Amino acid sequence: MTAPKVVMYATSWCPYCARARNLLAAKDVAVDEIDIEAVPGSRQDMMTRSGRRTVPQIFIGDPHVGGSDDLLALDAAGKLAPILGRTPSAH
Repeated sequence: MTAPKVVMYATSWCPYCARARNLLAAKDVAVDEIDIEAVPGSRQDMMTRSGRRTVPQIFIGDPHVGGSDDLLALDAAGKLAPILGRTPSAH
């Protein structure tokens, strides 16, 4: 099974982005990060895709997972690993 693509709209200075980035890095998840301040049009793309204005906004495959708090809550509930295509005990 191929792992779904993870896309995170973020900024370089956002502490919530850093928290999400650190969690995904700890799980050895490759993230396609889009800096909404550096990539023209990406802020509007993020708002259109997610319906939200704040960063980070995280997508795993096509589904919108939410922001940093949503990502951490999924992990705490044991639901992040299956979404990532992994067994719950795997990093």
